[in-house]
Amino acid sequence: MKAVLSLLLPCLLADVWLVPGLAPGPWSPEAQAEPETLQPPTAQNETTKGVQPAEGRDETWLTASGQQLSEESSNLGFSLLRKISMRHEGNVVFSPLGLSSAMAVLTLGAKGQMKAQLESGLRPQAQNQTWPWLLPALFRQLREHLSGNCELGLTQSSWAFIHEDFDVKETFLNLSKRYFDTECVTMNFRNASQAKGLMNRYINKKTQGKIPKLFDEVNPDTKLILVDYILLQGNATMLVVLMEKMGDHFALEDYLTTDLVDTWLRNMKTRNMEVFFPKFKLDQKYEMHELLKQMGIRRLFSPWADLGELSVTARNLKVSKVLQRAVIEVNEKGTEAMAGTLSEIIAYSMPSIIKVDRPFHFMIYEENSRMLLFLGRVVNPTVL
Repeated sequence: MKAVLSLLLPCLLADVWLVPGLAPGPWSPEAQAEPETLQPPTAQNETTKGVQPAEGRDETWLTASGQQLSEESSNLGFSLLRKISMRHEGNVVFSPLGLSSAMAVLTLGAKGQMKAQLESGLRPQAQNQTWPWLLPALFRQLREHLSGNCELGLTQSSWAFIHEDFDVKETFLNLSKRYFDTECVTMNFRNASQAKGLMNRYINKKTQGKIPKLFDEVNPDTKLILVDYILLQGNATMLVVLMEKMGDHFALEDYLTTDLVDTWLRNMKTRNMEVFFPKFKLDQKYEMHELLKQMGIRRLFSPWADLGELSVTARNLKVSKVLQRAVIEVNEKGTEAMAGTLSEIIAYSMPSIIKVDRPFHFMIYEENSRMLLFLGRVVNPTVL
């Protein structure tokens, strides 16, 4: 189903802070600053020796690896949906792409077992062990592909809020800029209240007022916060899964895989139908770090996290939390665009009028790459 969506916006943050008991000594509060005056951080004297751009790689090989990346990211999304459903039975919306991108940025700062653990859910099987930057290169290739799709209207941005005296390796800054176009901003996290206000105003401005308050609190031991967001304001493909019986939508989640979705898509035909789709807006926030721990990614959040490629003080660092906030809004414009258009329906005997009047799942993806951008469930369209 083609859907014109007025807003799809996930915002994800990863918070890196000093392990309790290992924080530095006394500090002096600094003068307040506005977001417009924030300066880029000063990195350590590192080089990017050995960093090879994606342009020199075989495009066919990269494309094949990119397809595997889409599959792995989608399966990660389906697994997370099952974990979320174990906690509540209400509306759900999140971005598998947003979470995958944030995890990929963290791999640039990780070493050893922790890096392998992060990559385990994302790394294509065709990974070339002699080139460590395949995963970031695939995300850059995907970002360029998605941004080049004018009809999709997708914007993706990445920010790194860095404590003013935190020594970040230049290699990490260069790689995150090269592959994820990460924008770096320095601030004083020891003044937690000021830092929270600055970041909230900064993100509110960058997201055009769509996320006015991402941060409820900030730990004064924080050294780095990574934020990734995706804004979709265009013509996207939405696959709506409507079960025959009211309670069957929960059972469906146990079987969702990329193979099943691909089977659905292959067996679809285009028919001219009337589709009555509800107007709704969802605004959800999830503690992804708890869900990732349940999926086996635990070292990142422990005192034994190895962030040696991020900073020389890595032995004192861990990721405290990974949060994602996602918003989807389908208004009158979107509903009108879906009603009476050519809708892709599974080629069974179907009525000429479809009314979406019971709980359903939706998957919003980019058709060429089959990358799953957003995944969700609507149980009650009148509840955020």
